[in-house]
Amino acid sequence: MNNNSSLSHRKEEPENGILYIVGTPIGNLNDISQRALNILKKVSLVACEDTRQTKKIMNKFNISNKLISFNKHNSSLKIPKILNDLKEGKSIAIVSDAGLPGICDPGEDIAKSAKSEGIGIICIPGACAAVTALVSSGFPSSSFVFEGFLPRKEIDRTKILLEISKNEKTTIIYESPKRLKKLLKELLKFCGGDREIIVTRELTKKFEEHVGNNINEVIEFFNIQEVIGEITIVLKGINKNIDLNVDKFSMKKDLKDLINAGLSLSAASKYLAKKNGVKKSEIYNLI
Repeated sequence: MNNNSSLSHRKEEPENGILYIVGTPIGNLNDISQRALNILKKVSLVACEDTRQTKKIMNKFNISNKLISFNKHNSSLKIPKILNDLKEGKSIAIVSDAGLPGICDPGEDIAKSAKSEGIGIICIPGACAAVTALVSSGFPSSSFVFEGFLPRKEIDRTKILLEISKNEKTTIIYESPKRLKKLLKELLKFCGGDREIIVTRELTKKFEEHVGNNINEVIEFFNIQEVIGEITIVLKGINKNIDLNVDKFSMKKDLKDLINAGLSLSAASKYLAKKNGVKKSEIYNLI
């Protein structure tokens, strides 16, 4: 029997011993699916990133069920207990504060652990801020890169920013309101002010907003506008007809940026050589 046939003959949900990864709204509670509501109502328990947030959904749709906390602070302690409950035949739903669990949250850890134990996993699709921002940006969306939250460590952060600056694909980034202005300045430095960008905030909510055309315009906007709400950034890729691999000036600047971030000349040269498809010696000799 092929996969399509087996899926079409599944038992009534929720099934015993199954981990359900349930997508919830990213803002507008009416975006939740009927299937998701059925799972939340009938599973043995619901593991929530924040029980207070999940209760808002439960209360709106008159659902009563057992809720437990499951977040980045306690996931390592909770995962063994959840796995044991699943092995005993309980059905468990994992939900994040908003969107699809597993995207920048501990849902990824529980899914990995469940799979390693041979436990069945079913995703109940739902809203995702990254995809919502992407399809409304007007930028190429058939192929894209999702970076999530950029690393805090400067060396790692510099490497990612360099990759973004040279990427031909659309890039999606998550950022907190308090760190948005810092990130925009970094994008200006690495990508230039004319790089096309859309900064979205409060997606699906009453005050949803899409800001920008290019990095210069977005920086100017947020210099006079308070940064609040959930932030998702969509950055258009570079023009593939522009061959930056032979732009020695650009590579020299990248080399200096990496060295300033703490990499040795040798390590920075090796990284850029691989990134640009040239010999390490060519990069090394730029300094």
